Amino acid sequence: MSLKSIVRELKEMRDGIGSMSRRGGSGSDGRAAGHARSGSRHSWPSLWAEQQQPRHQHQGRWADLPPELLLDVIQRVESSEATWPARRQVVACAAVCRSWREVTKDVVKTLEECGRITFPISLKQPGPRELPVQCFVRRERATSTYLLYLGLSPSMNVENDKLLLAARKVRRATRTSFVISLVSDDFSRSSSTYVGKLKPNFLGTKFTIFDSQPPPDAVALPNNRPSKRQSKQVSPRLPLGNYNVATVTYELTVLRNRGPRRMQCTMHSIPAECIQEGGKAPTPTGTVQSLDEPVPTLPSTTKGKEVAVQFSSTSLSADLSGPVSGNEAPLVLKNKAPRWHEQLQCWCLNFRGRVTVASVKNFQLVASVDPSLNVPAAEQEKVILQFGKIGKDIFTMDYRYPLSAFQAFAICLTSFDTKPAC
Repeated sequence: MSLKSIVRELKEMRDGIGSMSRRGGSGSDGRAAGHARSGSRHSWPSLWAEQQQPRHQHQGRWADLPPELLLDVIQRVESSEATWPARRQVVACAAVCRSWREVTKDVVKTLEECGRITFPISLKQPGPRELPVQCFVRRERATSTYLLYLGLSPSMNVENDKLLLAARKVRRATRTSFVISLVSDDFSRSSSTYVGKLKPNFLGTKFTIFDSQPPPDAVALPNNRPSKRQSKQVSPRLPLGNYNVATVTYELTVLRNRGPRRMQCTMHSIPAECIQEGGKAPTPTGTVQSLDEPVPTLPSTTKGKEVAVQFSSTSLSADLSGPVSGNEAPLVLKNKAPRWHEQLQCWCLNFRGRVTVASVKNFQLVASVDPSLNVPAAEQEKVILQFGKIGKDIFTMDYRYPLSAFQAFAICLTSFDTKPAC
């Protein structure tokens, strides 16, 4: 039997498992499964449906493959399907059964190591060190929705565009906020697709990025407020909440025509030492929750009250690598200063062809490090995140180590919010 035939049969088995799970599920689990099967380009392949299987349910003939043969099959699929949408076959292998998922988890390397986005957990992992991950953002004004896709630019066949993350602007009486999800049609904070949120202050000069999961250092900041909502998340062994992982500030200006914006990002979950030679950024390594491990719950006291939860790095050692000490200085990013072009009469930055339209939203971020860290000048000049406009409601976003796709997307969303004082 050819490799393509094997993969095709695996997809049929995965769909069958998902169907059995949806028939047997109810309540919130059934609702999550429904969202997972929405439009192919607007959703990640369902990996959570498998969790509803009984422990001893018969998983088909492919579960009994010899380990050596199983490893060879998955390695061949992983190496041959390097780009989306073909890389869905790798995700299909992880959804067959427990044994297939464990082998797939070992074969698929982290985003930093292989430069390929495979599972939803890849969106929380640092990007590759050398070449950036190139994405584009599509803004839908009618629904105040922002869609992050993987790729150089929108393709002619929109079905081939891989949706990574989606965000929706929620307007309130005094301020707005952005809710970030894995899909484009469900932004509920109690959903299994909820990833995090972005919250600005009234003037639009300070933005706080909240993650639905604790940072790898497992230290809850004083203003973290874990929620009692429970869900199977990108790293679902940890309780769901809102954890402050980064702060983006814009310089306050009284006169708005005094040059380009100035911004600074403080990454609370990333130590400044990670950009040194041999440094390592915290990297979540889980794919999906194990079938035999329940989702933990947050303790609660009285109705309507929330309790802060303290975490230790030892409790996360099985799923997260590179724990960050609480006394390490966080990584600080600053926007690269543009230069004034006399002929064009505008401020310019070298985006290397990735940005074609002048906009106040365009920026490049570089590391702002203490001289005591002895970081080479070339490393300090390396662009970690760049964002810019290429057409009406179309923007490019390129990020690299040590930022993740989620962190980079949240930082870029700050450009879309109204800034009365900037």
